[in-house]
Amino acid sequence: MKDLHTLGVAELGRALDAGQVSSTEVTKHLLARVASHEHLGAFLCTDTDLALEQAAAADARIAAGERSPLLGVPLAHKDIFVTEGLPTTAGSRMLAGYRSPFDATVVRQLGDAGMVTLGKLNCDEFAMGSGNENSAFAPVKNPWDTSRVPGGSSGGSAAAVAARLVPAATGTDTGGSIRQPASFTGITGIKPTYGRVSRYGMIAFASSLDQAGPMARSAEDCALLLDAMSGFDPRDSTSAEQARPAFAKALAAPRDGATAGQPLKGLRIGLPAEFFPAALAADVNGAVRAALAELEKLGATLVDVSLPRTELSIPVYYIIAPAEASSNLSRFDGVRYGHRARQYTDLIDMYKKTRAEGFGDEVKRRIMIGTYVLSHGYYDAYYLQAQKLRRMIADDFQACFQQCDLIAGPVAPTVAWKLGEKSADPVATYLADIFTLPASLAGLPGMSLPAGQGESGMPVGLQLIGNYFQEGALLHAAHAFQQATDWHARTPTGY
Repeated sequence: MKDLHTLGVAELGRALDAGQVSSTEVTKHLLARVASHEHLGAFLCTDTDLALEQAAAADARIAAGERSPLLGVPLAHKDIFVTEGLPTTAGSRMLAGYRSPFDATVVRQLGDAGMVTLGKLNCDEFAMGSGNENSAFAPVKNPWDTSRVPGGSSGGSAAAVAARLVPAATGTDTGGSIRQPASFTGITGIKPTYGRVSRYGMIAFASSLDQAGPMARSAEDCALLLDAMSGFDPRDSTSAEQARPAFAKALAAPRDGATAGQPLKGLRIGLPAEFFPAALAADVNGAVRAALAELEKLGATLVDVSLPRTELSIPVYYIIAPAEASSNLSRFDGVRYGHRARQYTDLIDMYKKTRAEGFGDEVKRRIMIGTYVLSHGYYDAYYLQAQKLRRMIADDFQACFQQCDLIAGPVAPTVAWKLGEKSADPVATYLADIFTLPASLAGLPGMSLPAGQGESGMPVGLQLIGNYFQEGALLHAAHAFQQATDWHARTPTGY
């Protein structure tokens, strides 16, 4: 088969199942493609021998009669997941060369399903960033326009999928790090409910917010991956004891009262007034409004709702997340693993020099903020108040879900910005998270799906948010939208 890189997860799975192509053939094709697109900076490492070994094992399973939609399909992992056979750096000099003795649960689950790991993907250092410019190794470039960011922190994952280097990738979302890069690069990504997917083996940034999820070309592809990634993990104390739904099978299941022409009939979609402020870029607003009109054609009803504390989500997040980061990153001290300063006079001097050399500016900035808000005399004034507001933000969502089934709006206020445009003003990048932070603080599932194009032809994503453990409803609505539109099938020029 020609143009194997143009096939998504579901399409590749069907081709492998039918014997039209082998996993080894697909893997070789994609590895060659990764090597020819190094300029994007999406991959931090690949291992040809390991990938071909996994592909051969998948081919043997298929030859023995085993059938699975993911068996033999290649993917790559964000370098925030530890992997036994590949180095794990979290995009930081602090972990340069580190190799884990075990696989993260997500890596193991997808491996058990027969997926082939091509390599590890670039990310903002310790997942801290909105543009993937904070990687210690190289910034990632957006394949739609290589002078622009791909979004972050899962920018390497997003760029690799958008450039057709891999059909799918894993990502993590703390404050929008799956949804925002998916929007900026024209792919589909879903952040599940907090606790739906195991965090075991995922290097922690902010433990009460971090959640793993799939990034792929379509809702169907994401559903197939989420089927494998979900489930209770006794090794993760935050893992939810929820039954694992069959997300992929439920995609085409008709809603009550739905018809062939209106598969979303009866679905109420809430539009928070706060998600459509006057400052929202006109090109983003236009694309999102057009997508909402398409959902109406498919039978959905649009309902005006309010999330009155949306603006507070930024200060709340940038108190809670740095506080948790300062605690989580205290383990990187040069004693047990990771970077250690070469010259020091005593233990305290080693700590100081190791952390000064190993961490980048953004990580240091968040550690400093987090340490400050947790310090004596400031804990009650900042951290405790932020936690109270976090509960109020979650309550706002529950009030909305009394009036609607899903919530919709933009993913980001603008399309992807230019590389270096916001480097000197970290607060400007923080403000770009305004529409993704509320769902993260509430622990709700949210996703981004390609919904149009804005300035200079750059992709615009539509954000859908559901109530707890309602990923199936999100994927169903996204799949219906993608059956009626082709935004998800569009490819950057040259890829």
